[in-house]
Amino acid sequence: MPRLSDSGDEEHLLRTGQRTARRLWDGFIDFALQGNILEIAFGLILAATFTKLVTSFVSDILLPPLSVILPLNKNLDEKFAILKPGPNAARLDGYNTLKQAQEDGAVVMAYGIFLDQLINFLGIGLALYGLAGLYQWFSHDPIIKHTVKCKYCRKRISEKALRCVNCSSWQDGREDRL
Repeated sequence: MPRLSDSGDEEHLLRTGQRTARRLWDGFIDFALQGNILEIAFGLILAATFTKLVTSFVSDILLPPLSVILPLNKNLDEKFAILKPGPNAARLDGYNTLKQAQEDGAVVMAYGIFLDQLINFLGIGLALYGLAGLYQWFSHDPIIKHTVKCKYCRKRISEKALRCVNCSSWQDGREDRL
């Protein structure tokens, strides 16, 4: 390793290190404050909040009346099936709650939680589709892209396409007239 002969070399090395650190910091600031990064962060925060809102709507507003209308006798997320009872199942005369069955060590299939998550997924998907349609109506910016199947290669293409991007056939039937 080379030795530093005088304080001039030390100062030069220090200035070089400071310039490198400053360049790295400035590059990070430029990257972090770009418009698209901020838009992505804003979108993720909105998406997380929107997901919580729809989940609360489905779990707290939609599912309780559904549990009353259908003869479920419990909230949907509390429905389960015992696949293998735990050691204390006979003493307890079965299990009243999913938590009780899991604490006893029973093997359970919690299909109610799955159905709850499935309804949440469908609710979020339909709500996002509605928001995309509303955005598209106000801004005329096509978010929802309607597609059709190419009659020759059967791959999905834009409904406005004149030619298929996959097999390059004309969509107006020119190949059929030849």
